[in-house]
Amino acid sequence: MRPAGPDTPQADAPKAGTPPADVPEADVLIVGYGPIGQVLSILLATRGWRVLVVERWETPYALPRATSFDGETARTLASLGVAGSYPEIGLPADAYDWRNAEGRSLLRVELAERGAHGWPETTTMHQPALEAVLCARAERLPHLRVLRGYAATDLVDHGTGVELTATDAAGGRLRCAASWVVGCDGANSFVRDHIGVRTTDLGFSFDWLLCDVVLTEPRVFSPLNVQHCDPDRPTTAVGSGPGRRRWEFMRLPGESVAELNRAETAWRLLERFDVTPENATLRRHTVYSFQAAWADEWRRGRVLLAGDAAHLMPPFTGQGMCAGIRDVLNLSWKLDLVLRGAAGERLLDTYPRERIDHVREAIDTSVRLGRVLCVTDAATAASRDASLLAGAGAGADTGRGRQHGAGPPLRTGLLYTGIGTAPVPPAGEVMPQGRVCHEGVTGLFDEVVGTGPVLLGSADPAAALEESQLTFLTGLGTHLVHMVAGDAEAAPGAVVDVEEVYLALLKAARARFLLVRPDHHIFGAARTSRELTSLVGQFRSGLLE
Repeated sequence: MRPAGPDTPQADAPKAGTPPADVPEADVLIVGYGPIGQVLSILLATRGWRVLVVERWETPYALPRATSFDGETARTLASLGVAGSYPEIGLPADAYDWRNAEGRSLLRVELAERGAHGWPETTTMHQPALEAVLCARAERLPHLRVLRGYAATDLVDHGTGVELTATDAAGGRLRCAASWVVGCDGANSFVRDHIGVRTTDLGFSFDWLLCDVVLTEPRVFSPLNVQHCDPDRPTTAVGSGPGRRRWEFMRLPGESVAELNRAETAWRLLERFDVTPENATLRRHTVYSFQAAWADEWRRGRVLLAGDAAHLMPPFTGQGMCAGIRDVLNLSWKLDLVLRGAAGERLLDTYPRERIDHVREAIDTSVRLGRVLCVTDAATAASRDASLLAGAGAGADTGRGRQHGAGPPLRTGLLYTGIGTAPVPPAGEVMPQGRVCHEGVTGLFDEVVGTGPVLLGSADPAAALEESQLTFLTGLGTHLVHMVAGDAEAAPGAVVDVEEVYLALLKAARARFLLVRPDHHIFGAARTSRELTSLVGQFRSGLLE
């Protein structure tokens, strides 16, 4: 049976009340097939693992939810083979501007068309188009199977495997088994609630009228993303993919949800932006409440959480979906090694330890920004404006260099510590991506060299490794890269650092070698062959402990 296509359920999907007769056991069972579940399923299936996805809805959701992704997410999606579809999915953003009621810029982030990861720092996108592209990619993977129309209703962890029961709309029941289960089933996660995981909620929440608009006339918006910090009505205006735009209007004190959530209210508020029924179509209007919360546990036994099942954040940094994709990028390579027997199950404990720090930082930043925007008192807004215009707005940092740069470093988890207990710089930093040349082919590093573990150096890493360590690294699929400047012919087999990204990193770290994890975080650096032996040895022990 083929995985589901981009717009409709698979033609041979089970009809309501008729469970499929041949549901196999899986290596990994994923609950939920939104973007997070899609990316995780593809990452695992491309490594050859049997992946089964259970999705409660029979057809993909036709309306957008997230509206952007960052350069790090673009890099991950590109590794799945979908970068050729970026023009139909999204549009790079030029800037993110925060303006007061008079239109003066309080905070502004300029966004490069090519950032640290080799892709635009922010791409505004139409989520249904992204999901359709991911579905089409999944169709080509023989080890990936998607069952739509089945809601998870029971889950039992037997210690050596997990059994899940799912039920369709007519009450038909389906039982399936897997070595591991990952809940990617959103804010109202069955998986999270069923295993009894508690959440921490910061209590920061406001109601907003969301308006998704399709423009009938071409228009240029610059900057593409704007927050209108107007106490009369805080408003968000952002791109939502080619020809689409989203406006969001905060519910004011004393205003009812019913009063706000009307088409006539939406059109009245949109008129300020010259958006009318004559030049646009209102695809949707709905009132939603954002949250700032995270699950206190992301792993319990053989059950793990990712995406909105593990965390929720205000939308002001555009990091909700991006954080979920970081989750599954981190988790996928660790699950791969555990399933292969190349790592012990304790490696999976590093997943929540590493990710929760990132998520809490993103949530904290989103809350700080939300406190800048969600002000409806004129005197408070005037004080805020004066402070930010005077350059005293450090407390409302947009997270540039984190949200839009290479990404936040890891501070704990599987990182090189030398002879101490704390990571040794640059361990934990995110490896940027530059253009390189190898054997006459020039392009981004991931395209030319490949993805996965990387050991690169200004000297040949293979020649500096002990035989046992060389066997260990090649067994993991590690790319051994001798990075050079100038003409590749000067060092046969070497990779030319076309943009001097990697040699500059080595120089800044005063190192000859960098060992990089599959999620692009630097495990550690070594200056000498002896230090390289220690570095690789600690990486190996970290996997096997």
